[in-house]
Amino acid sequence: MPRGDLFPEIGPYESGYLPVGDGHVIYWEQVGNPRGKPVLFLHGGPGAGAGAVHRRFFDPAIWRVVIFDQRGAGRSTPLGGLAANTTAHLVHDIETLRGFLGIERFILFGGSWGSTLALAYGQTYPERVAGMVLRGIFLGRPGEVDWFLHGLAQFFPDAHAALVNFLPEAERRDLLANYLKRLCDPNPDIHVPAARAWSVYEGSCSTLLPSFETVAAFAQDRTAIGLARIEAHYFVHGLFLPEGGLLAHMEPLKRVPAEIVQGRYDMICPPRTAFDLAAAWPAARLTIVPDAGHSALEPGIRAALIAGLQRAHILL
Repeated sequence: MPRGDLFPEIGPYESGYLPVGDGHVIYWEQVGNPRGKPVLFLHGGPGAGAGAVHRRFFDPAIWRVVIFDQRGAGRSTPLGGLAANTTAHLVHDIETLRGFLGIERFILFGGSWGSTLALAYGQTYPERVAGMVLRGIFLGRPGEVDWFLHGLAQFFPDAHAALVNFLPEAERRDLLANYLKRLCDPNPDIHVPAARAWSVYEGSCSTLLPSFETVAAFAQDRTAIGLARIEAHYFVHGLFLPEGGLLAHMEPLKRVPAEIVQGRYDMICPPRTAFDLAAAWPAARLTIVPDAGHSALEPGIRAALIAGLQRAHILL
């Protein structure tokens, strides 16, 4: 899909690998202005990893952009590693990376699972967060997970049927448990096809209009393995969120400014969740994009995110 309203392609001015414990090593990079205002990009999934296109949301003259692949995702190792991989571990990794790079406070920018992780980090370390720009809100509540696994069949019956029918008939009564079993099988002949089936399902439901480019990106082995295995692992464990969920712990963030961007026809993370978050967050501004689904790369979402960043840069 056209990406002309994003900033030009750019490479990192610094990158590396940071050991964070438990055998995990995370990939990180910095893009833009080394003396610019710090912003941290949090990718989705969990497990999807970051890509070169994500650098292009940020004006390189203004922002010092930190991008990293979360445990088990993208260029971090081990790929798809589930040991010591919880939300608390990812929050710890963000704080470790912040200290390693010598950043005092930053803007958090994330969508889908990236919005979940931004909230979890902000509730733990509110003093480190100057503001947030969030998209496609996911709070990890049981109903949201059930919607992804089953409810989407109401709008994407073909994609959902492909997800279900990948499994032998005897395994279809418990999609999550049986997918996770296959995704964790050490045999690539078993876990790779299962990962592709799961990831292609998500990609197929992510845009308002069909996007072969999006589906192809989700079908790539590295993306699919990290996304499917880690996502299923997190779903089985209730996203490793605190008692009562994220909405029950909004007090530390009530005065932290936020821009929330939500596609009206987001089928992965329906708008009700964004409305619930905005209602619990007095300092948040909610923008509904009338002609968009879930993907950050849809034209209306892209434009709203860049506008949100333009408003957020005054916070630092």
